[in-house]
Amino acid sequence: MILSGEEIARRLGGDIGIDPYNPAHVNPNSYNLTLHHELMVYEEVVLDMKKVNRVQRIEIPEGGLVLEPRRLYLGRTIERTETHNLVPMIEGRSSVGRLGLFVHVTAGFGDVGFKGFWTLEMFAVQPVRIYAGVAICQIFYHEIKGAYEEYQSDKYQNNRDIQPSLLFKEFSAPQESDPQLRLKFD
Repeated sequence: MILSGEEIARRLGGDIGIDPYNPAHVNPNSYNLTLHHELMVYEEVVLDMKKVNRVQRIEIPEGGLVLEPRRLYLGRTIERTETHNLVPMIEGRSSVGRLGLFVHVTAGFGDVGFKGFWTLEMFAVQPVRIYAGVAICQIFYHEIKGAYEEYQSDKYQNNRDIQPSLLFKEFSAPQESDPQLRLKFD
């Protein structure tokens, strides 16, 4: 079950934390989150899952910034959220999607217990000018059924900034004798 906007507002300070909070951003069944003034782009031509990839910061000027097609931009929300006993998710706003701007490539699904800013994986179908402070996406909440443990991670929990991929932390130094590493060409 998805929470209504009124239920989101009612649960503030309990199961839901949104800071800063603006009552005007409450929708019938979601809450609008806004875009921070900084973006990040990868400097590498080929990204490597096993390594730290270099990034460059870009400031969104007051007059806006044109996003180029076929380039991934990482952004973040101005709002820091905290969720307990619910599953948070984000989706792009329909008005933003109608401009051909994806606000998350695949990572719109949050975990019970997540605390931090949402990193946005923005991708434009065609050139589109964006502005800091715009309501870029919406967060909504599902009730969860069954036993669970709250999200704990040394990668993304309690983040304070845009988070590039930290997938490299999941790789360990492979052992040459590891049978998983042997390829068979029979």
